[in-house]
Amino acid sequence: MIPLKNASDVNKMKEGGKILHEALKSLENEAVVGMSLLELDRLASDFILKNNAKPSFLGYENFPNSICTSVNSVVVHGIPDEYILKDGDIISIDAGVFYKGFHTDSAITFGIGKIDKKALDLIDTTKKSLNEAIKLVRPGIRLGDISFCIQDYVEKKGFGIVRELVGHGIGHNVHELPQIPNYGKKGSGIELEEGMVLAIEPMVTEGDHHIKMSDDGWGVETKDGKLSAHFEHTVAVVKNGSIILT
Repeated sequence: MIPLKNASDVNKMKEGGKILHEALKSLENEAVVGMSLLELDRLASDFILKNNAKPSFLGYENFPNSICTSVNSVVVHGIPDEYILKDGDIISIDAGVFYKGFHTDSAITFGIGKIDKKALDLIDTTKKSLNEAIKLVRPGIRLGDISFCIQDYVEKKGFGIVRELVGHGIGHNVHELPQIPNYGKKGSGIELEEGMVLAIEPMVTEGDHHIKMSDDGWGVETKDGKLSAHFEHTVAVVKNGSIILT
């Protein structure tokens, strides 16, 4: 069963989502050549706690940190460590906030220093595929319409779309139903209803879409070692369309 949220729930999630949005923007501004991933994790934790919220990911299924930091070929779930950011790296930061009983979830990808055109195009395509999908969100559309939109946009740009990892519902729990694949067929899947809250998150690869587990048992990386990008928003389905909460 898919949990539905009322207007009060959505407002609480919007407040938490604002904290998360500001935390990610702060990290994007702070991340520079020479900074370690652990420093970014500390900054994120401090920012979230200072705003009377909690990091959703810390301790979730024994995850050891407050954010996921996925560099270059790492798609998602990278563990912050002593790695020092270098000129030309791209980094995806995925974070969650727990506030007033509800979770929100969001991710961004950006470059460190000067990055090449292929990396810029990858980041731009991933971000725009998410934005195009969100434009569709309203009561009555099918989940497959979102999935198809992302896949179609990404593949027309010549990039790969990860198939094994999905977006999800979100609320009192970080991961709720429904699962939201980033590929699929128009008109397939469940019909969206007012009160659903979705974490939509395209994960896009420079090369083909195949992935493998990282040696640490947490991270997921491209099998061919090429770059990956990841964007995510928490989105509420409302009467006349949608509201981006993050």
